Amino acid sequence: MITSEEIKSRLWDGANELRGSMDASRYKDFMLGLMFYKFLSDKTLSAFKILTTKDDITESDLVAKYHQSMADRGAQLETMLQNTLGYYVLPKYLYQTWIEDINKGKFEVQNVIDSLNYFERSIVNSKDVDDFKDLFSPSTLDLTDTALGSNLHERSKNIKALILLFADLNMVALQKGDVLGDAYEYLIGQFAMESGKKAGEFYTPRQVSEVMAQIAAKTSNIRSIYDPTVGSGSLLLTVKKHLTKEVQQSLTYYGQEKNTATYNLARMNLLLHEVKPNKMTIKNGDTLAHDWPEDPAHPNEGVQFDAVVMNPPYSVKNWNRAGLKVSDPRFEIAGVLPPDSKGDFAFLLHGLFHLGQSGTMTIVLPHGILFRGAAEGEIRKRLLEKNYIDAVIGLPSNLFTNTGIPVVILVLKKNRQLTDPVLIIDASNTFIKVGKQNVLQEKDIAKIVDTYVSRQEQAGYSHLANRQEIIANEYNLNIPRYIEAIDDDIAHDVEGHLLGGIPQQNIDQLAVIRATTPDLLQAALEPIRPQYLTLKEDISELSTKILNDARVTQQSAQLAKQTQAYIERYWSQIIAINNPDQIHPLMEAMLNDIKSLLASFNYIDIYDGYQIIAEIWQNSLLHDTEIIAATDFYTAARNRIPNMVSKGSGAKKRLEQDGFVSSLIPSELIATELYADELANIDHKKQQIQTLESELADLVEAAKVEDSIEYDALYDSLKKNDDDEPLDTFDNKKLKQELKTTPNDSECYSLLKKVDKLISQKSALSKQVKTEELALKEAVQERILILTDEEIDTLMYKKWFGNTIALLCELIEKPIKAELKILQMLNERYQDTLTSIDKEIEQLEAELQAMMQDLVVTQ
Repeated sequence: MITSEEIKSRLWDGANELRGSMDASRYKDFMLGLMFYKFLSDKTLSAFKILTTKDDITESDLVAKYHQSMADRGAQLETMLQNTLGYYVLPKYLYQTWIEDINKGKFEVQNVIDSLNYFERSIVNSKDVDDFKDLFSPSTLDLTDTALGSNLHERSKNIKALILLFADLNMVALQKGDVLGDAYEYLIGQFAMESGKKAGEFYTPRQVSEVMAQIAAKTSNIRSIYDPTVGSGSLLLTVKKHLTKEVQQSLTYYGQEKNTATYNLARMNLLLHEVKPNKMTIKNGDTLAHDWPEDPAHPNEGVQFDAVVMNPPYSVKNWNRAGLKVSDPRFEIAGVLPPDSKGDFAFLLHGLFHLGQSGTMTIVLPHGILFRGAAEGEIRKRLLEKNYIDAVIGLPSNLFTNTGIPVVILVLKKNRQLTDPVLIIDASNTFIKVGKQNVLQEKDIAKIVDTYVSRQEQAGYSHLANRQEIIANEYNLNIPRYIEAIDDDIAHDVEGHLLGGIPQQNIDQLAVIRATTPDLLQAALEPIRPQYLTLKEDISELSTKILNDARVTQQSAQLAKQTQAYIERYWSQIIAINNPDQIHPLMEAMLNDIKSLLASFNYIDIYDGYQIIAEIWQNSLLHDTEIIAATDFYTAARNRIPNMVSKGSGAKKRLEQDGFVSSLIPSELIATELYADELANIDHKKQQIQTLESELADLVEAAKVEDSIEYDALYDSLKKNDDDEPLDTFDNKKLKQELKTTPNDSECYSLLKKVDKLISQKSALSKQVKTEELALKEAVQERILILTDEEIDTLMYKKWFGNTIALLCELIEKPIKAELKILQMLNERYQDTLTSIDKEIEQLEAELQAMMQDLVVTQ
């Protein structure tokens, strides 16, 4: 079985190899368009098989049967397929026919162009025509584009390579469990990262989508969802992912996109994610110029949705080219039009106009909308007076590939009480660096969403701003007005510097140590005057006492016990997965449960624990549970698959098989756990080789030093470059010659013989290591087939949860260690008083004066 991770990797590697110097934002249209056409061909064949035969036949036989059936009863079969799918692909236009032509050496680009054109004509009378129309129009997929090759031969070669990239993928099978949709979405994201500023036209970063989607999904009863700037559809699909299967079945999707190529991308993306044509309405149009969707029966109300999500283009200039007036129903609530120089509030008001009375809207916009004045200030005031703004979430800068500016997510609701406060969250400082981009981790996303749902206040992170505060700030929502950043720097104490001693107030701030082991802290400190203390034992000794204290170790033991029970509870569920649809709910349950488990322990950051479990899923469980769902746990572990490795580089780069591996268990883990003695023996010999190499390296360096016995004996045996300069290794052939001509009883001969022996020993050991490694590799490959259930349990537990208990238990010590570090800093800060520094200066000056008097001046 091929997993979604393997498909993603293979397709993206293929894309990079095939696109050459073509701009990623252009190449994506060709690659994703042809990938979608393969899906349409596979769906046609699958539907034909269901309609006409129950036999389990090969794809080539199915294609042949489809050809014959279409020849025998073409019109009838076309109608059946049209009614079933809403479209069909004729036999001669199938993707499989292109592959057959390639294999027979009679491929022509015109055949592909004809196929795409015929598909456009075939859906004209379909009830789902709007979902498929112009998907492959020349404006989106121009196969005559010289970017694909400067001449027909080059274009043909590149298009053939792209077609073959998807040749062996069964798109219908991969659609189950969203494997195909996830791969498509991944490719869109990868192309976005490569596209730079153009990425904003079609993609919202995953972590931003997650925050917006989870807030919408968790706070509304969603039956319909709308994205007025739909892009590739990623926001709609992220919301879908967080809804139950039952809700997904009846959910209706609406979206509008101005860019035609991106509009086509959105339709393909939704269809690949198993969104039925009758459940999606995507329009190619300018959202601001003309209101859509409209309800003819209620022209001034607009169609209402349970959820509105959007990532519009930021601060669009000249947005009002249609000459809209404030009387437009969308803008009436504001009483004023947004400025023509910035379209941010125009998009927001459009989305709000289409938000249902009990729905939730999330929109990501630049920070300026929080504080800019004039018309925007008036609009913000109106929205706050109506109390439609539910939350303001500040995000880090540099999250998007197309802009480095910081952004905010606004959450809007129409059913808020006038007394409800506005939740303000400052998440601008919680991120990690990945290359040039800032990225929210899973724990950061979870904390934002949890804080929103629970509406908790946390110093330096979140605040509930009431109406009086907002009015006092003149309706300015700039986050620093409401949330003061926590300054981690501890202020200097003047008296402490002058007279020494750690201020008592700083000791009082060591909340974790004072709550956990107050007696140990007290015993380590000695008062030197009122409100000032000194540390009378080494910080390392105190750290050892505190961390080994029973009160700390008992907490760790309790957490370890609960974590073990947690792992065992989910272990049985993980290995029993038999349906891809079980994977994401199980992951969500595990992530929510770890938060509950850790919440019972004081001073632990539950989101650090959340991240540990999230990374287990990201690094292995998502991949492995796909495989388990397709077979079963023990069968999958014993299943051997070819180990494909990359060989060569550039044009000669290729994949070659290098033995076999388990589809679940890393060979290195099998070797470590089941062949420890063999590995230890190999490692011992490798260490011996390193020792020999070190001795040889010393002799090489000695041989380069002139006027030494090593130079006289060994210099001529060194390898030399073209300029006759010595290299860092010996020439074995020259060494043998020197041995033959050097007297046996000389010191030079002894040195030569020593080098010869070291080289021989190294060579012999290297051969042994190579032989033993090959034998171990073969033993591991054979062992895969006969692993016992108990061995599989042990190995997979080690892979998934080997260090989980230890990592979670470290969370007990983490805040204690942080405070011990602060205590050490405070001790060092106030150790040297001004008086002691003055005395040291006086002593140094006296020593200098004495030295100067001892100087004798000669003339």
